[in-house]
Amino acid sequence: MLTHPTLDQLNALGLHGMAKAFDKLAEEAEVAGLGHADWLALLLDHETVHRHDKRLGARLRHAKLRHQASPEDIDYRAARGLDRRLMQDLVKGDWIDAHENLVITGPTGVGKSWLSCAIGHKACRDNRSVLYVRVPKLFDELALAHGDGSFTRRLKSLAAAELLILDDWGLEPLGPQARHDLLEILEDRYDRRSTLVTSQVPVADWHTLIGHATYADAILDRLVHNAHRLDLTGESLRKTKSAAKA
Repeated sequence: MLTHPTLDQLNALGLHGMAKAFDKLAEEAEVAGLGHADWLALLLDHETVHRHDKRLGARLRHAKLRHQASPEDIDYRAARGLDRRLMQDLVKGDWIDAHENLVITGPTGVGKSWLSCAIGHKACRDNRSVLYVRVPKLFDELALAHGDGSFTRRLKSLAAAELLILDDWGLEPLGPQARHDLLEILEDRYDRRSTLVTSQVPVADWHTLIGHATYADAILDRLVHNAHRLDLTGESLRKTKSAAKA
């Protein structure tokens, strides 16, 4: 007689994790002998896990990570110059709390995007807001935003993320509008939020890639001077895996 009213009350109070666990725990023999306090503690544990999973799901949906990657799946055996200790330190995310940046460079196929998504996934798990964007697509979207009046709103959304992942930076030289937009993004985030950039182009060539000395100095000052560096080497992992299957 008490079961259904209790479930109704739990759901009415928004305690959906406890409601889901209520019937399940009642059917477990090892739980039957627990006192009221221990029984309540179990229900609260289920509610805590339920809320954490719900928040994590929302953060991952907002992040729009390109790959379903996690730190636990990182392959340290591949010959790409990936330092395990450095990567483990980066995954912890202290640099995000310190509002520092991270630059991952290396040739195509060595896993730059995948590693950035693994770091982003862990940041979401640690209750940090993350947003992933591919730089070429971002500049196209910002060009349209200038035309329809949504640029300011888009800029605010980019500034809000505790970790902004700019993937595939440097595929082509920047035009005047893209230079200006990138500086605006980095200016809003400097010393307030962290930015992770992946690029096939070595950092030493970025000044030329930006194509305007004054803008290049300003952009690199806000992006690189406080950045951790992960410089990968080696052949494409995709080619290596294809060769292994052949």
